[in-house]
Amino acid sequence: MKTLLPTSTAGSLPKPAWLAEPETLWSPWKLQGNELIDGKQDALRIALQEQQQAGVDIVSDGEQTRQHFVTTFIEHLSGVDFENRKTVRIRDRYDASVPTIVGPIARQKPVFIEDAKFLRQQTKQPIKWALPGPMTMIDTLYDDHYHSRKQLAWEFAKVLNQEAKELEAAGVDIIQFDEPAFNVFFDEVNDWGIACLERAIEGLKCETAVHICYGYGIKANTDWKKTLGNEWRQYEEVFPKLQQSNIDIISLECHNSRVPIELLALIRGKKVMVGAIDVASDTIETPQQVADTLRQALEFVDADKLYPCTNCGMAPLSREVARDKLNALSAGAAIVRQELANAN
Repeated sequence: MKTLLPTSTAGSLPKPAWLAEPETLWSPWKLQGNELIDGKQDALRIALQEQQQAGVDIVSDGEQTRQHFVTTFIEHLSGVDFENRKTVRIRDRYDASVPTIVGPIARQKPVFIEDAKFLRQQTKQPIKWALPGPMTMIDTLYDDHYHSRKQLAWEFAKVLNQEAKELEAAGVDIIQFDEPAFNVFFDEVNDWGIACLERAIEGLKCETAVHICYGYGIKANTDWKKTLGNEWRQYEEVFPKLQQSNIDIISLECHNSRVPIELLALIRGKKVMVGAIDVASDTIETPQQVADTLRQALEFVDADKLYPCTNCGMAPLSREVARDKLNALSAGAAIVRQELANAN
């Protein structure tokens, strides 16, 4: 029987201190060679076990095998020069030194397939795998070849589609594309961003999701959020077209964000991963707080389409805080599940 309100995470979980620097994004690996391969697999097993012990229904690798949610995929593509770096503005928020596109983009070999197969071997639960979305990928590079954001995104969509098809064949149940850039470049999202996303999911039979958030709990993001005013209505710009798209699930940030919950009405009919855990704070939500967020969402999302989730990835948090937050997510979902059962 299918679980009502199945819980999941948006993606990353903290890495163990022996694998990478804790509470740090882009943290370098502490192991090398075969030790690193073993270490990543050990960390994946731990991340899986922590999700299972917390009662998470749809599990992931916790992104233990990748350094960063965008660049780890790009590192495996040809046409990108990591030595020749340029400084660009990321999502109109902060400057970063990024690789340069120097030739045609191509995927010479699978990137995450072995890791996905390994995760599939460890569990019979539904598994979700996250890939960077085309628009967020182009926002983390300097393009010295195509000189067109749209064309570069389209090329990335094609290689993402190759990877996604192999992930599906490896037994992944939900493939999620992370598109925080969808909360920034609204005109481009509507002009070609959603079309690129649909190119990335072309031909897939597994479920597909797009995760659109306000970012990790890092200073550049929290500072930006302070400028957004009392209501964060960014989703309003892209939801109508996403509602018409072929994407199955939309993952968004609700708890402690200032997103007006009624914006969910714009994606009625879609499955929704409702972010009920704040990843920009070490404060542990109570099960009742999680339940409150889910109850509000249920006014606009049918119960069989609501998936309780975290707002974003939890890589920058401590392992203890992340564990406690996952427990709160499961406990809050259980409260609302029981209420729904009693109402019937």
